[in-house]
Amino acid sequence: MHNVPSQFQSLALEGDIVRLEPMRAEHARPLWEAGAEGREDTFRWFPWPMSTEDDFRRYVVDRALAEEAKGLSVGFVTVEKKSGEIVGSTRFLNMDPANRRVEIGSTWVVPTRQRSAVNTAAKYLMLRHAFEHWRCLRVELKTDGLNQRSRNAILRIGAKEEGTLRRP
Repeated sequence: MHNVPSQFQSLALEGDIVRLEPMRAEHARPLWEAGAEGREDTFRWFPWPMSTEDDFRRYVVDRALAEEAKGLSVGFVTVEKKSGEIVGSTRFLNMDPANRRVEIGSTWVVPTRQRSAVNTAAKYLMLRHAFEHWRCLRVELKTDGLNQRSRNAILRIGAKEEGTLRRP
């Protein structure tokens, strides 16, 4: 899939707790400002560096937006509605409209909002959109097998663990 289907472009999702805004290049600096504190722990499981402001720019522009332009992903900036603050980001990945399948991943939340309603609310918006609007038959959530915090968060939203990938 190399052309971005129109249903995937400029997608914004909003609920009572969070607003998922379409990720744009100008979000790189605010995401860095949000994620800089505690980044060693927050981004420990990311397979690419997230240690500097330039790393965040590369992630947003060279990875998330480049993949979106190819129709492979849709990135969001997670905004907590109550405070108006950027508190993380998440993405639809490995989009496969022909087989009505998508993955939710590359999710991170600032330490002060972890174990709050933020992640659950964001996942709910994404799952609802995938199943109700895109009519997906399958939505996958993946995490490193050693990332127990993320595994627990996935289980808390009611997902079923199907297995462990031995190699990425």
